Amino acid sequence: MTNNNNMICDVETGICGDAQEKDIEFIDLNQPKKSIEVYYVTDPICSHCWALEPVLHRFKEQYGYYFNFHVIMGGLLEKWGGGPVDPANGISGPQDVAGHWREVGEQSRMPIDGTIWYDNPIQSSFPPSRVFKVIQKDYHDALAYEYLRRAREAVFAFNRNIADPSVMVDIVNKLGLNGEAIINKAEQTIGQQLLSEDFALAGRLGARGFPTIIMINEENKGIKIVGTRPLEYYVDGLKKVLNEEPQPKEQPSISSLLENEKLLFSKEIEVMYDVEKKDIPNFVEKNLSPNSYQVKQILGESYFTTIK
Repeated sequence: MTNNNNMICDVETGICGDAQEKDIEFIDLNQPKKSIEVYYVTDPICSHCWALEPVLHRFKEQYGYYFNFHVIMGGLLEKWGGGPVDPANGISGPQDVAGHWREVGEQSRMPIDGTIWYDNPIQSSFPPSRVFKVIQKDYHDALAYEYLRRAREAVFAFNRNIADPSVMVDIVNKLGLNGEAIINKAEQTIGQQLLSEDFALAGRLGARGFPTIIMINEENKGIKIVGTRPLEYYVDGLKKVLNEEPQPKEQPSISSLLENEKLLFSKEIEVMYDVEKKDIPNFVEKNLSPNSYQVKQILGESYFTTIK
């Protein structure tokens, strides 16, 4: 209670504070039932999915109590062959991807290096996708999603080949899991079976591009949003499937956000808290303890990590 007159009590009602309070009032502290299913069709090396991270993160944080969130692997790159992989975008071989990635990184300001396509090109996105599915099956969705995030940081910002077994083992080990055992299992038949189930589900949902967000209500009706869109698109989509105006939760404090995420790029903080890029240093300094974080630079962008 923040009323300035809390010390003043009404002699008739016995209320100290706001005398307009009702003496009996029904309240409901239950969270609303999650009546919406949200499917996110993606891939570990999808650059536009990386660009979507700041908006998707805020959407989940503020509106996630309305929906169950499902991550579906879509299979962006099985392997490089003799012909064009993506002729519509002029991509025939690994080196064609580098320029596209740089363009997405510059436009979104989610850092993307891209020189990996010259130095140590990724041959397939299926191996890290299979690892995601094994972690999801054997542990839980949240840990699988954290793996996906760490893999994306590794490939986009830090230029590591996330289809390389040693890199996958390292990422999984840092989640507190047995990386070698999980990667070995992912390369067995079960890994591809789990991945194929996702491909089939993505097909049934009508997803043919990345990223795709599909929201389905209890009447099995919904909307599909393809590509990287502003937050308002997803909120409006949720409104349509809910048939009511969704109410956002307050954003988490940046201290709790950084503690949970371990690494945040400037763009993510800007989107989460509606802060201009130029104001980020003051915002972070004001809201974080100086001994709780480090600020670093990569590809012209700032990023913040926790101090271990």
